[in-house]
Amino acid sequence: MLPASPGEAVAYFGASLAFHADVSDVAAALAADGDPGFVVLDSRSTESWDQGHVPGAVHLPTALIAEQAEPLLDKAVPVVTYCWGPGCNGATRAALALAGLGYQVKEMLGGIEYWIREGFEIETAQGLERHAADPLTAPVGAAVCGC
Repeated sequence: MLPASPGEAVAYFGASLAFHADVSDVAAALAADGDPGFVVLDSRSTESWDQGHVPGAVHLPTALIAEQAEPLLDKAVPVVTYCWGPGCNGATRAALALAGLGYQVKEMLGGIEYWIREGFEIETAQGLERHAADPLTAPVGAAVCGC
């Protein structure tokens, strides 16, 4: 089993970073002062959204993107999509639909599952809530993972 050449690896991993963001990077950008330079889009169902979502996210289920993206999203502002988590490709489908409409888009790896598991706040009808960070996915007692 041979690895890719260094040039192929640079191209592949560079492209991966152009298409994906992790929850820690998204959370840090949203927490920083000023405009993060993107909008976060939750592509799950209304029932799923109601269970909890990234604070400030726009709710637009994947099936409604073609008909509802234009009035909700500015094509000049990049979009970061998310869905349930690594076992779900809903965010990928949402990103594909948005890219097809002319939006700049990235997918948030890990989805809402890893957002919650890393201890970031979620918003529900009852307000903001936070769960303890999962030591298998986030450093306990540290602000950043160092990666």
